[in-house]
Amino acid sequence: MTRSILALMLLGASAVAQEKREKTVILVHGAFADGSSWDKVIPLLEAKGLHVVAVQNPLTSLADDVAATQRAIDAQKGPVILVGHSWGGTVITEAGASDKVAALVYVAAFAPDVGESSNDLGMAAPPPPGFSSVYPDPAGYLYLTPEGVAHDFAPDVPAAKTKVMAVTQGPIFGKAFDEKVTNAAWKTKPSWYVVAEKDRMIQPDVERAMARKINAQVTSLPTSHVPMLSRPKDVAAVILAAAGKSISKVAASAAKERPKGAPMTIASRVPVIGFEGGPAFCLKEDCRKRDRPKQCDRSGRR
Repeated sequence: MTRSILALMLLGASAVAQEKREKTVILVHGAFADGSSWDKVIPLLEAKGLHVVAVQNPLTSLADDVAATQRAIDAQKGPVILVGHSWGGTVITEAGASDKVAALVYVAAFAPDVGESSNDLGMAAPPPPGFSSVYPDPAGYLYLTPEGVAHDFAPDVPAAKTKVMAVTQGPIFGKAFDEKVTNAAWKTKPSWYVVAEKDRMIQPDVERAMARKINAQVTSLPTSHVPMLSRPKDVAAVILAAAGKSISKVAASAAKERPKGAPMTIASRVPVIGFEGGPAFCLKEDCRKRDRPKQCDRSGRR
């Protein structure tokens, strides 16, 4: 009996570990940035057991950025949570058609429909203040002035950081904003949207309208265009919700699906196993307690 219990414990722990390994968050940056724009969010997601990949968009065209994102998606073995910031929202809208993509998260991002470009969105709204800080080079690539980064792009980020952001920004080929998407992944994928209430690069009202259009679960934050840098914990919480990593959500779902009085089992997909009339074991890595409901609220004891 003891060997059977231990075998089941190891099997359950393996299943939980496999579930963690399989779920990947792919982060897609926007214009005037690179993959390091997610540097405050990445460790928060990894701490919850998620695998994280930050795409480095070439920012040369919509097709090129979609291809870079698609390569990252194709490299994963399990479900993907696709997250896009700003221009990255247009990229994930096109690239999110993959069967591997389980959910979409838009962070102060464009969310075009089929046949729409990023520039088509918000045409009825006044130009955002940050547009005055954008300038082209002779090849048609767009940059933000250092002042624009500090006062329009990321005014709620420390000055030392915005100076580095201005130097390392990724210029985007201006005509990319006119490229129209041929697929709108949000029509078939559950979506979340973070509205940046003090955004000076995309009008907040335009963000709210896009969030309504895609029927997203909305979180509004009192931030600039870069909430992942100024409020990383809040942005990570939205991504975790999309990934289904909320402990309370998992517990509530397990309680709803399990008949009253029935033991927790491996099949319930939560880290607790039990036996009718017998002890229960918690399979959480930091626990491994047996039949101790006072010390472990996930013991499974009835």
